[in-house]
Amino acid sequence: MNFPLLTVTAAVPAVGAILTAAVPAARRTAAKWLALFFSLATLALAVLVAVRFEPGGDRYQLTESHSWIPDFGVRYELGVDGIGVALIALTAVLMPFIILAGWHDADPLETKSQRWRPTQGFFALILLVEAMVVISFEATDVFLFYIFFEAMLIPMYFLIGGFGDRATSSRSAAAGAGGSEENAAAQRSYAAVKFLLYNLAGGLIMLAAVIGLYVVAGNFSLQEITAARAAGTLDMATNTERLLFLGFFFAFAVKAPLWPLHTWLPNAMGEATAPVAVLITAVVDKVGTFAMLRFCLGLFPEASKWATPVILVLALISIVYGALVAVGQRDIKRLIAYASISHFGFIVLGIFAMTSQGQSGATLYMVNHGISTAALMLVAGFLISRRGSRLIADYGGVQKVAPVLAGTFLIGGLATLSLPGLAPFVSEFLVLVGTFARYPVVGIIATFGIVLAALYTLVLYQRTMTGPLKEEVRTMPDLRLREVLVVAPLIALLIGLGVYPKVLTDIVNPAVEHTMSDVKQTDPKPEVAVEAKHTNEGEAAK
Repeated sequence: MNFPLLTVTAAVPAVGAILTAAVPAARRTAAKWLALFFSLATLALAVLVAVRFEPGGDRYQLTESHSWIPDFGVRYELGVDGIGVALIALTAVLMPFIILAGWHDADPLETKSQRWRPTQGFFALILLVEAMVVISFEATDVFLFYIFFEAMLIPMYFLIGGFGDRATSSRSAAAGAGGSEENAAAQRSYAAVKFLLYNLAGGLIMLAAVIGLYVVAGNFSLQEITAARAAGTLDMATNTERLLFLGFFFAFAVKAPLWPLHTWLPNAMGEATAPVAVLITAVVDKVGTFAMLRFCLGLFPEASKWATPVILVLALISIVYGALVAVGQRDIKRLIAYASISHFGFIVLGIFAMTSQGQSGATLYMVNHGISTAALMLVAGFLISRRGSRLIADYGGVQKVAPVLAGTFLIGGLATLSLPGLAPFVSEFLVLVGTFARYPVVGIIATFGIVLAALYTLVLYQRTMTGPLKEEVRTMPDLRLREVLVVAPLIALLIGLGVYPKVLTDIVNPAVEHTMSDVKQTDPKPEVAVEAKHTNEGEAAK
């Protein structure tokens, strides 16, 4: 029997969550180190998964299959393709930095209401989310995927509502100091409930589609269903396929999030601590876009092509709307949240451009956006924790007293606007090239988002880091050693993957070819080259 590497990779953080939660309350520091240890152990296993994966081999590798609920055709089936390997690696890489960045975020907090934060619970919940995300990237049984797709909402709900940001926002500041504590708690509760309700609504609709898929296909195995569709042995009526596709896509669009189902994200990221905000947008939300590639295109290829025009319009609106709203934000974390909505629009655009460049770019975008957003948001979190405010107007001249903080903030911002030489540029370029090849007008409109990204990023940096030094930030300390250890590796990854993205494309491209085969699409041939060839032949004839 082969070693169940995928199961162990998902089980290690789950075991870590249990052990961390069991640490006595008086030993909070031990709980932190234990959580960090298990996150590093998961990273080592993720590296082993990447090493053992053969890009030129079978589509799904390191597979595991066991009977689970035979009466309903449910199996415990795991397997990874190149896209899954890349996203498991992203999750495992980010988690130690999330834990380090949140080292003091759940320390006991005594307020007028004598409220204490359970430190062990905070780190246990983070590890539990990691376990559920990893197995979501591994699951090839639709029902198994659905269980963890929904289950991860529970720990995320408590992380948002129970461990919110201590800094003041525009609303709490306007309410005055007397009611700021109560207002902050109310805002956290609102953000957590909104996050839960939106995603539960999407999950309920998906559950109906999952049941419908079983009625049509007789099982939940992704590999068996896609093989049957390719062989023509599974006949799915057109209207049925479209309805099932819409059920799956709606849930994934909420998770992604795609306009107009995006409104929960700014609230959740704004009220969560910076590490939890990174967990939301850089890790959890990637499950939605990943599932579009694996399940929407794999299970419902004809319906995916049918829905493409509408989805491209929604992606364009997300790109432009998210960037425009980011320009007008006064809250640092909400600005980054709306910027992420714009970036997710690019990811969805690349997926449904139905070209190999677009889908490769979308996958790289998931990875690179995760790293760049983590770098920017975590540095922003360090900045906010020093001043105690999320308002852009409360800062100014920070680079004069904290040059390392300002420099890392600038690199994270430049990565967010996809500066050439940094990792997001490669992915955004591939998405635009792949989109333009099949939908030139859509590709042209999407480039407008790049201009807006430069605007909101540079204005944010200018207003917070440059200009006259504000009295409130005059004594602000620069990044400490722990904070440098969090940010420096992320910046190194942004530069390394920007200079040499081949380490990712070699893993991702074979999986993209399989996806393109599922939807029976080939890349458009360049018309310019054909016309040039005809011209040369005509001249030769003369």
